[in-house]
Amino acid sequence: MDARVSLWVVAALMTGGTALGHHSIAAAYDTSQPRMLKGVITQFAFVHPHPFIVLEVRTGSSAPQSWRLEMDNRFELADIGVTADTFKAGDLIAVTGSLGRIQPLTLYIRKLDRPRDGFEYEQVGFSPRISTPSR
Repeated sequence: MDARVSLWVVAALMTGGTALGHHSIAAAYDTSQPRMLKGVITQFAFVHPHPFIVLEVRTGSSAPQSWRLEMDNRFELADIGVTADTFKAGDLIAVTGSLGRIQPLTLYIRKLDRPRDGFEYEQVGFSPRISTPSR
């Protein structure tokens, strides 16, 4: 076998394994069921592959619910300026996103607003973006 063909075969096999290792957002979250939540952050984990927020949501007089909110991949978030210190326990936020298909109380964040300082995060297509008010 020609050396160039061997390299192509090896590259194709390596790429295929990598692609299978990453989950599909559409497979895990239902975009046809958008949901809006307001609550207080209890945890922010800036982890690989997808950072997440744990949000305590209170509705009426019922017991609070703990929601797990997934964000875009860590490297893209870091590229736009999100750090491990961007979100803190106690921050009040409003989020809109796609409900988890299998796991209860899970949401993929499409839009996040933090009223205290005007911080906004939005997933636009396949890319995240943030904005903060001019100071």
